[in-house]
Amino acid sequence: MKMTKKFDDLNEAFNVAGDIVSREVETVEEKVEKFSNVSDDLKKDYEYTRGNLYSIIEKGQEALNGILELAQESEMPRAYEVAGQLIKNVADATDKLIDLQKKLKDIDEDKVKGPTNVTNALFVGSTAELSKLLKSRTEEDNK
Repeated sequence: MKMTKKFDDLNEAFNVAGDIVSREVETVEEKVEKFSNVSDDLKKDYEYTRGNLYSIIEKGQEALNGILELAQESEMPRAYEVAGQLIKNVADATDKLIDLQKKLKDIDEDKVKGPTNVTNALFVGSTAELSKLLKSRTEEDNK
């Protein structure tokens, strides 16, 4: 858009072009769309990891029951040592399951907080030009 003659002196004084300066600003909807793709992958990974942890815990409990029976029947110190290590491993897996829940909760809280960056846009031109620009953008959005 061409600036009117009365603003040419100001444009020259401030060393700016008479055209509208615009910058594409990423809208909140675009950010939400990008985040929803990440969110879908996150949900899949969470469910997969959670299922694996449940499976590990269940198998660990079965193995623990077996090794405890063996340890009681054989009364061998090594069998009790293995049982102790297995108890620790099952407990660690349950802790990882809880940590997974905490991590997912933290990520969900980050989603709620939203973007922390604020982008300022600068329009160089007259109010009439700004009105025309806004009107044309509104018409484009309505199409």
